[in-house]
Amino acid sequence: MQIWCDADACPVVIKEILFKAANRTQTGLTLVANQSVQVPNSKYIRSLRVASGFDVADNEIVKRLQAGDLVITSDIPLAAEAIEKGATALSPRGELYTLENIRSRLNMRDFMESMRASGVNTGGPPPLNQSDRQQFANHLDRFLAKNTHE
Repeated sequence: MQIWCDADACPVVIKEILFKAANRTQTGLTLVANQSVQVPNSKYIRSLRVASGFDVADNEIVKRLQAGDLVITSDIPLAAEAIEKGATALSPRGELYTLENIRSRLNMRDFMESMRASGVNTGGPPPLNQSDRQQFANHLDRFLAKNTHE
C-alpha cells in the first residue's frame, strides 16, 4: 500500500499531516508535483518531480498507483481514475471520494467549469479551516488503521 499525493495544490498543513502519518505507520508516501517539493528526510517519504503541463502529475500518479493505494487530491477527474483502478481517493479537505459520489462530483465540476467559461465568477473554495484539517486527519487515520500494521 502506497500513498500518492497530488502535491502541486496540496496545502502545507496537509502535507505535514501526511509526513507524520507515513513515518508513524511506516507507509510509503510519494508527493508528485511539477515543481520541487521539500520533504523530510525519511525512508518512507519521497517526492517525484514531473514535467510541467496540464495533468502531467495526475497522469503519472494514475500510471503508478495500484489497487489498494490512497490518493490525496482535490482534482476530481484524478480521484475518479484512482477509484476506477481500485484505489481510495481523499481530498485535502477530508472528503472521501467513493463510487457512490464521484459521478455527481464530476457533474458539478463540469457544470461549474461551463459557468466559468461563460463568464460567471463562481469564486473559489473557502480557505482550509480547522474542521477540514480534522476531517482529513480522521479519514487518513481510519484508512491507515485498516490498511497498515501499526
